Amino acid sequence: MLRSILRAATATSSKPKPQPWTLKPSPIPIPMPPPSSARNYSSKTPKPTVAKPKKFKSKGDAKKSGEDSSFAENDADAALSDAQARARLLANDEKNPSLDVGPNGRPLFTSTPSLSLLSRKDTCSYFKFSMEGLNAALPEGLPTGMAKEFEYSLRPSLLIRQSFLDLRDNFRRIVDPPLTDNKGPKLRKQIVLDGPVSCGKSIALAMLVHWARDEGWLVFYIPRGREWTHGGFFNKNPETGLWDTPLQAANVLKARPLIPFFDFLKWNESHLKQLLCQINDPIPLGEGAGIGQLKDVDNMAMPEGSTLYELVNTGIKHTHAAVGVVVRLRKELSLVKNIPVLIAIDQYNNWFTFSEYEEAVNVHSCRPVHAKEVTMVNAFRSMMHDDMMVGAFSHSTAIGKLRKDLPDVPVDARVNLPRYSLDEAATVCHYYLRQRLVQHEVFSEENWKKVYYLANGNGSEMRWLVPLMR
Repeated sequence: MLRSILRAATATSSKPKPQPWTLKPSPIPIPMPPPSSARNYSSKTPKPTVAKPKKFKSKGDAKKSGEDSSFAENDADAALSDAQARARLLANDEKNPSLDVGPNGRPLFTSTPSLSLLSRKDTCSYFKFSMEGLNAALPEGLPTGMAKEFEYSLRPSLLIRQSFLDLRDNFRRIVDPPLTDNKGPKLRKQIVLDGPVSCGKSIALAMLVHWARDEGWLVFYIPRGREWTHGGFFNKNPETGLWDTPLQAANVLKARPLIPFFDFLKWNESHLKQLLCQINDPIPLGEGAGIGQLKDVDNMAMPEGSTLYELVNTGIKHTHAAVGVVVRLRKELSLVKNIPVLIAIDQYNNWFTFSEYEEAVNVHSCRPVHAKEVTMVNAFRSMMHDDMMVGAFSHSTAIGKLRKDLPDVPVDARVNLPRYSLDEAATVCHYYLRQRLVQHEVFSEENWKKVYYLANGNGSEMRWLVPLMR
């Protein structure tokens, strides 16, 4: 009896005492504020890579992989030796001018010394450039198509096409009208170069810039317009509601060694030192490249009598003023009357679609920023003015087809550049024969016409197909 009472008491004391029920507040997720605009950077977060376990290779697999690598090395050595041998043969061919023969016995190269003197009789022939002259006239860098052409042919020469002569003569007649009433095509101060893939839009634009600078014009050349809407820091300007890109603005004004954008100051220095600023308003200051806004300073005054050279230097020295200087420079270029001014923009179609930048709407979603909302693009994109301006579409950036009536672009501004015609293709194939991209034994009219029709006049495809003649 006593033993059972002790067992019951022990069991009762071992049970936990009931606690009074209380309402415990559940943790409420606190919404995080959107990231500060001064810390926005457009680099996409890379996906995490999962390390895969290494597979054990048998002796046979190891032997096979070793043989494959040795074959690849032998192929690379053979290709290098072939290129060196071809370069030596081409150097010897320079001593024999009888090899410079095009279709139907016509001269393959024109003897005209400059782009300004080219005429209709020089079409379907090649113009010889010098790399020193190209690097001096185009310090921003060569277009991709032009660089590949020089690399494959081992010669800095380009085909003279009627489309380039028409483009050059259009702007020449605007600046220097003919004395007689010439009933030629309608003159256009604003032109958009369009056309199929690899029809030579970027090359024609670069040749136009080369010619204009040879003539002493002030040329604002943007060879890679896509970079204005991709990469770098971006922040929303509370005054304008647009997005500033201070890193791109600094690259516009002065090229940097690791960011080869273009050097506006390098070629135009002599012109900029002679032109006075005609707008005396202070330059608005924004955020610097990743360093935020200055405290208690909203603008920067330019001394009276400053030149455009000093204006550009202000944007180079002060990163907070870089975007404001680029926008001010666009307005100043419209007021220059002493010398002709040309604005040339490659990859112009990138300014009519969305940029790489995004604006945080809430914790879970972002809104893509359109290119027209970027401050510098907004300042330079419009063609609804009286300035001379050329924009070239680039299909290599995979933008897609845009509508015909673009905003801020005149209806009749588009000019479609054609691909190679049959006569141009004949000259191109004979030029590749001259540059030893194809053997004389297999070269024939039937074969080069097959290449032309197979590539449908596409320049890059013809360059790839010509060495495959059999």
